[in-house]
Order: sequence, then structure tokens, then C-alpha cells
Amino acid sequence: MGDARPVTRESARRPAEAHRRGAVVAALMLAMALAALDSTIVATAVPQIVGDLGGFSVFSWLFSGYLLAVTVTLPVYGKLSDTFGRKPVLVVGAALFLLGSLLCALAWNMGALIAFRVVQGLGGGALQGTVQTLAADLYPLRERPRIQARLSTVWAVSAVAGPAVGGVLAAYADWRWIFLVNLPVGAVALWLIVRHLHEPRRESDPASVRTAPRARVDWAGALTVFACGGTLLTALVQGGVAWPWLSAPSLALFGAGLALAGLVVVVERRAAEPVVPGWVWRRRTIAAVNLALGALGLLMVAPTVFLPTYAQAVLGLGPVAAGFVLSVWTLSWPVSAALSQHVYRRVGFRDTALLGIGAAALILLAFPFLPYPGAAWQPALLMLLLGAALGLFQLPLIVGVQSTVGWSERGTATASVLFCRQTGQTVGAAVFGAVANGVLAARLGGAGDLDSVTRALDAGAAEAGTAHEAIRHAVASAVHAVYLGAAGAAALAFVVLLCVAPRRFPVLREPGD
Repeated sequence: MGDARPVTRESARRPAEAHRRGAVVAALMLAMALAALDSTIVATAVPQIVGDLGGFSVFSWLFSGYLLAVTVTLPVYGKLSDTFGRKPVLVVGAALFLLGSLLCALAWNMGALIAFRVVQGLGGGALQGTVQTLAADLYPLRERPRIQARLSTVWAVSAVAGPAVGGVLAAYADWRWIFLVNLPVGAVALWLIVRHLHEPRRESDPASVRTAPRARVDWAGALTVFACGGTLLTALVQGGVAWPWLSAPSLALFGAGLALAGLVVVVERRAAEPVVPGWVWRRRTIAAVNLALGALGLLMVAPTVFLPTYAQAVLGLGPVAAGFVLSVWTLSWPVSAALSQHVYRRVGFRDTALLGIGAAALILLAFPFLPYPGAAWQPALLMLLLGAALGLFQLPLIVGVQSTVGWSERGTATASVLFCRQTGQTVGAAVFGAVANGVLAARLGGAGDLDSVTRALDAGAAEAGTAHEAIRHAVASAVHAVYLGAAGAAALAFVVLLCVAPRRFPVLREPGD
């Protein structure tokens, strides 16, 4: 009895704080699951959606519209979270996402569904950026890999579960339930955030003083950033698909986008609190990570977009088996990310990322040397290794950048790197799509694109012959060329980190580190 310690106010407060933080982390994981499941779960229901609403010629905008809205709003939400706090931005974003989900379930035609998907994307941009920022707020540097690994696991599980859940709902219920299931999940996340997330006042910050809540918002900058990003991304998404690259619509969009980019520079230079501040690119660490994660977005297009086609057209696998070949990288990615802290604590953030992206370049380079037609385990093994390499590359860079800025700049810095990764994926889809179609045209002696060729291959799957085999070889050559391009993107990221990033990131020490 004499050894009993008195219960102080401080010791009594710790379990409550731990419970509160656990509830917030659960909310962040649920919010991240909403964003992560979105594209994969919708993709499986496209035939049912088109069969019910029509609009086959524009159904690709179900994905493009959402992607554009998420990408162009990331910088805006990042700045708003630095100005007004993470909680209001996350609450508004979650509410917008849920409103968009409800409206999508009530859509009466394809045009309405596309418009409501854009509303979903406006909320999705807040979810992606603010969740990553809050993860860094909640945990000091030494504990940050734990929460980041959990979020990576959410993405991994969503990549596997999304197609299965979407297929079951579309087949046995109705495609509208794909959007309605977001409502209870999002409602729980929203309640946990409102109930348990309490942000402390931060009058002083290690990097700079937090902007007061009544600070003026750079709405002119937000509008010009939104218009510029939307125009350029639309040109990239639709170029070579809805119209030729050198057509009048394509040239007009690129011209308008460049003019708007110039306007963004003018507006942001004059703004007192710009949405895209100049320090994002003036600081070597953040600029290098922006470029490196842009290259990551570029190279990720090769496996995510082209590997399933390769698995079905060249290896002869069904859709489920082809999806498994791709999904194995979601097993190694979060494990590698969780273990990366043991590497970067010894050699630093930059050198750990160099090790990961260097290995990724070699793995991507090995893909064209796989035997033809080969066995499914061969590309699956490469994907397992690629996931491990990219987990070692991405997480140290995100954690490293977040650790070089204070609270009042963390939202902007996080949104900056996520925006560059998203933009890289959009550019990669356009560039590698053109590369694949060019190789196909050269091998088959005429114009064509990968989608039409693989559809023709599926239609004539029962027919064996020289023409059938020539198409399979052409598809293999097209995907090999894409993987070579992805290896080049990985090499570019390696060079950027080696030449631009400082060897030791200028980490700000915080309480608990």
C-alpha cells in the first residue's frame, strides 16, 4: 500500500488522451478507406451503370471528373488547413464526399452522375490531403511510420477488396448501393472526428506563427489554381482519346492552360497568403520530393493500367487472376513502408528513398526480359518486389517532408507532394498511352489503340492462328515499352534526389521526438 503512487491530474489525463487519439486514428482510417475504395469499387460496376443510364461514350468521365476534382483541390485544402485548422477542412470534405455519394445514388442519367462524381471529388481532395497531414500532427517523428503504415494498409486492403465489393453489389443488389455504402462508413468517421478531434491552439510554431482564423483567404489564387489545373488535366486526360493530340480542342486547352498558369504566378506573387506559396519550390527538400513523387505517379501507371491488360491478353488469364497479379504489390508495399523507419534512422530519408527507387528502376527494367508468353508467377514476383521497393521510397519522403516544416506549413507541404504525385499519374496515363498505341501501330502496320486491340483479341480468343499470335506479341511489345518508360521515370526520380535533395533533411525537432 505504501508503494502506491498518487493519481495526479497529468497521469489521469493520459488514458483519456490515448483513447481520444485512437478514436481519431480510426476516423482517419475510415476516411482514407472512402477515398481509396472509390475508383476500384466503381470500376467493376461500369457495365451495370451504362446499361441503366446509357452514356457509354462519356462513361470515362466517371473517373476523370473525380480525379480532376481531387487533384486540383489538394493545394487549396492544404492551405485552408494551415489557416483554419485540420478539423473544419476534414469535416467539410467528408460532408461534401457524403453529399456527392448520396447524389450519385440518386442520379437519373450519365450527365448527372458525372456531375455528382465531381462533387464527390471536391470532398475527396480534402480527405486525402488532410488525413495525411493529421497523421503527422498526431504522432511525433519517431512514431510517424506507425500511422503511415496503417494508412498504407488501408490502401492495400482497398485495392483488393474494392473490386470484389463492387462486383457483389452490382451483381446481387444494385449499382446505386456502391455509393450508398459510403454513407454509414462516412457518418461514423465524421462523428468520431467531431467528437474526439480537438486541435490545440498554436500561437507559436517552430517554423512560423500560425495565421489567425480571420486571415484573408486567397480566393483569387484558389480559383485560378483550380481553373489552371482543371484545364491542363482535362487536356491530358482527353488528349488522344476524345480527340487527337494535335487537334484544335487539344491545342486550345493546352494554350488556355498555359495562359492560366501565367495568371496563377501573377496572382500568387501579389497575394498576402498564397494558396501555392513560393517556398514550396524554393526549399530544396520539398522541391526535390515534389519532383520525385511526380515521377512516382508517372511510373505507377505502368503496372496499374497496363499490367492487367498484359495478364489477360498475353498470359491468357481471366479478370480475377489478372487482378491478383497486380494486387500482390499491395502485400509488400505497407510491410516495406512500416519497416523503412529502421533504414532511414540509420542512413537518412534521402538515402533510404534512393535505395528504394534504385531497386524499383531495376525491377521495372527486368519486366521486358520476361520470357514470352511466360507464367503468371513471373510478373507477380516482380510486382511483389516492386511494392517492397516503392514502400521503401515513398514513405520516407512523405515523413521527411512533413518533419521539415512546422504545423502552420504542414498542410501546404503535404498537399504539394500529393498534388505532384496525382499530376504525375495523369501525365503518365497520357504519355504511356501514346507510347503503347504507337508501338501497336508500328507492330500491326496501322492505326489502333490498346483497348480496341485487346477487345478484338478477346472476341477472337477461340480462334488460333498467326494473326492472333501476332496481336499477342504486339500487346507484349507495347507493355514492354511502357515498362521501359517507367524505369526511365524511376531513374529520373533517382537523379533528382541525388542532385537536388540534401543528404540530411533539415528536420525540426518536436516534443516527443
